[in-house]
Amino acid sequence: MYRQVFLTTYLVCFALLLVLLNPIWAQERPPARPAADTTRHFQPVVDRWQGVQPPPYQLNVKGAYIDPYNQNILKGDFPIAGQNLFLILSASIENFAEAFAVPTPSAISGARGQNQRFFGSQSRLLLNETIKFSFELYKGNTAYKPRDFEIKITPVVNLNYITTRENNDVSINVRQGTNRYDSHLAFQDLFIEKHLFNLSKAYDFISVKAGIQPFISDFRGFVFEDANLGARLFGSAASNRLQYNFAYFKMLEKDTNSKLNTVFENRDQDVFVANLYKQDFLKLGYTGQLSFHYNHDKPSVYVDENGVPVRPSILGSSVPHDIKAFYFGWNGDGHFGRLNITHAFYQVFGKDSFNSLAGQAITLNAQMAALELSLDKDWMRVSLSAFYASGDSKPLDGVGRGFDTILDLPFFAGGPVSYWNSQGIRLLGVNLVSRSSLVPNLRGNKTEGQANFVNPGLLLLNLGYLASLTPKLSLSLNGNYIRFINTAALSQFVNQNVRRAIGLDYGIGMTYRPFLNNNAIVSFALNALTPLSGFNDLYESPGTQFSLSTSLIFTY
Repeated sequence: MYRQVFLTTYLVCFALLLVLLNPIWAQERPPARPAADTTRHFQPVVDRWQGVQPPPYQLNVKGAYIDPYNQNILKGDFPIAGQNLFLILSASIENFAEAFAVPTPSAISGARGQNQRFFGSQSRLLLNETIKFSFELYKGNTAYKPRDFEIKITPVVNLNYITTRENNDVSINVRQGTNRYDSHLAFQDLFIEKHLFNLSKAYDFISVKAGIQPFISDFRGFVFEDANLGARLFGSAASNRLQYNFAYFKMLEKDTNSKLNTVFENRDQDVFVANLYKQDFLKLGYTGQLSFHYNHDKPSVYVDENGVPVRPSILGSSVPHDIKAFYFGWNGDGHFGRLNITHAFYQVFGKDSFNSLAGQAITLNAQMAALELSLDKDWMRVSLSAFYASGDSKPLDGVGRGFDTILDLPFFAGGPVSYWNSQGIRLLGVNLVSRSSLVPNLRGNKTEGQANFVNPGLLLLNLGYLASLTPKLSLSLNGNYIRFINTAALSQFVNQNVRRAIGLDYGIGMTYRPFLNNNAIVSFALNALTPLSGFNDLYESPGTQFSLSTSLIFTY
């Protein structure tokens, strides 16, 4: 099936390429340039890319097809035809390895027969390799104005392997054992972009992009960040001081283990996003943003590739239900003098036709707020930040007050140097928190499950330190204090009293760039969570949880 999809896609793109290039190939080659007239100050240049003698003071190195550093036609330094048609080919490979511990139930058919506790061995090892190839064809001179058109294709191959200590950890079927190997092919870019027209002499513009494309709806990815199937109208105004987006996504289903797109399998979910950015708002160097999100997640029944039901989630009464959520947001990013600031606030309204934990239809009224303040001193940055997601104090009253996202990917409060943010912690068939998320939403799965607005909410306080030790080596330190806002929803779910304090989250990370660029990046992170009362109530005092990971990224 994958081979057929690949062949069909490449044939279509190759045919489209021939159609686009035909008018250019049909043109006659321009006549040879006449001999230069040294008595004139200006000379006509027929081909500004080839055959032009550079000034004697300019350092020029003749490139080659396999040379990614000097001039190369395969990375868009020269046109492949005419004067303004360019091709960029790139490839990257990311090798990720992680040894970590998370609370893991042992189930009835546990791997160790003598285990008397509900939770079994927590240690796991994950190996993940992602290979990307990118083909980008565009026309235009982007140094002065937007591209006339662009076609981009990025196929991705993912290989992942996990080994655990419990039988039910890799699959709901305990006969699958403790190990799992999986592979997946996806398209993370498959779009066409067309420049429609200019609005001013400053090249304010309107363009449209259609197909599988990446999109982040705010500065830090608090509510929606994904690469998915959609159409986007975007542009600028007021000499680029205003930027805007109108985006609609017909969401594709995600692969369970790689989290990548499936090959055109409909998710039964529609997402609409509109936002407006204003540069130099209030003060030079600060950008403000207004945004609106609409998430319509339709009733469906879905079991993931590991055999776990995720829609509807295993949370109370599992009934297919319809969610219509409206998010209104105000964000900002920039600096006021030496003080750097990033902030966000979201208010969500809407309706869930049947919330599984509440056991009835509910209206939505939830909030999220985030603030980061930082100061730079030479090669160091110190930051203070806070994150708040409202919790539901009355899970059975018909109002969902616990904040949840559409598909978040926040880089905030440590990101990969935070245990809470980097791990997926399960609780009785749902996620207490998902990988690369901050919100404890009791959701079946972040990428495949539906939003749940009856949840305990979160308060996170953060202290961070970032230092560029050398031009090649950087160091980051991170510490978080985390607690639930209200545990009534958790107590309703697990049928026991749960206290609010989650734990102390701390970590260290290092990034090394051996060639002073992004062609090779080596990353290392060590983080841990020391549980406090609430986490101990849920997981029977599991002790300090840890994660040790390394990443090697090579890009051509």
